[in-house]
Amino acid sequence: MKIYNKVIRDNIPEIIMKNGMKYEIRELDDQTFLEGLKEKLNEEIDEFKAEEDVEELADLLEVVFAIARLKGVSKDQLEEIQKKKEVTNGGFHKNLFLVKTYE
Repeated sequence: MKIYNKVIRDNIPEIIMKNGMKYEIRELDDQTFLEGLKEKLNEEIDEFKAEEDVEELADLLEVVFAIARLKGVSKDQLEEIQKKKEVTNGGFHKNLFLVKTYE
């Protein structure tokens, strides 16, 4: 028996069964699920930092989109917010690093 105590993707129970295993899950309310997603976000960030695998970036996006959904924002709306911020603040295309500012 392995204990996970973490949020999972929707198809994970079927995948577990296909592997001949049993599982115990419960459905969470939105607020509890949001808290679990925040933990999952950190997990995915740590995995990307360790492996630098683009697959982990896709996992990060999936978690971000789920958090946005729970906050009442669609994927399209989130992408629109991102585009507006890129227009006003710029993107991360120039590889800039701020050392300090002066008065």
